[in-house]
Amino acid sequence: MRAVFVGASSLAVMTARFLLRRRHEVVIIERNKERIESLAGELDCGFLLGDGSKPALLREADPERTAVLFCLTGNDQANILASLVGRSLGFARIVTKIDDPEFEHICIELGLEDMIIPSRTIGRYLADLFQGMNLLDLSGVIKDEARIFTFVARHDDELPVDELKLPARSRLICLYRGGKFVPLQDDSRLQEDDEVVLITHADNLPELHERWGVQMETVRKH
Repeated sequence: MRAVFVGASSLAVMTARFLLRRRHEVVIIERNKERIESLAGELDCGFLLGDGSKPALLREADPERTAVLFCLTGNDQANILASLVGRSLGFARIVTKIDDPEFEHICIELGLEDMIIPSRTIGRYLADLFQGMNLLDLSGVIKDEARIFTFVARHDDELPVDELKLPARSRLICLYRGGKFVPLQDDSRLQEDDEVVLITHADNLPELHERWGVQMETVRKH
């Protein structure tokens, strides 16, 4: 498979190394020429010089042949912009890195569902490790055609959870209200701005994106 990285950050380079060892094709987009020259001798991959948020350059990276676009620069805004441009060009899957958790809500509203916050992930891992908990990789549990989908509830979604009329093969898992985990009960009711998590069949993703896609247009206008 083929992976494209926007930004030659340490995280991007480390991930690229793992993928190359597993015989995957890798392309790295980096705006710093010296950084590319320093990596060219150690990474057997393709490089593109320039701004990875520019449509022309991302189009040159060949979206149709790419399995995943990783936006891993050191700038949250640049990663979000590159992710949105990449989605408009047809990249099948996009992973967006953000360092500031304040951008998490915006990413959810924009439909950037594959989002990583390194400090939070590492912090949670270390806290769990300290308490002697068994660490379970969610990606190992969500198999086959199952997918996790998240959305931010709007005013029209302020309903009891059993009246939300989700597609078949979908079930709400939990929600976050004010950033705090809230388990769902039979009589739970959504509130505006709740961050809702559900599990669904992969075939339902286009319908779910369309249903909550209005939020994307609203955010872009501000």
